[in-house]
Amino acid sequence: MIDTAQVVLLFVLLVLTILVLVLGIQVFFILRELRQTVSKANKVLDDAGVITKSVSGPIATMSSLATGVKTGALIAGLLKRKKKEKHNE
Repeated sequence: MIDTAQVVLLFVLLVLTILVLVLGIQVFFILRELRQTVSKANKVLDDAGVITKSVSGPIATMSSLATGVKTGALIAGLLKRKKKEKHNE
């Protein structure tokens, strides 16, 4: 009927089937965890974008303010020089 080789093959087939099933379940959990990790990383990158925008706004304002002060100082210096030139004549 069933000899030793067939019993061994059936046992090996059963063990391999169980191992493949366990590995499939593990791969499913790993992929689900990877999806959650990618989702969290995406949220972090979105938050970093918002933070960058919120920081770059005041920096741009300070830059334009500094440029305005520099221009004002240049104009004041020119006016002062013209006033001295008129006063020296």
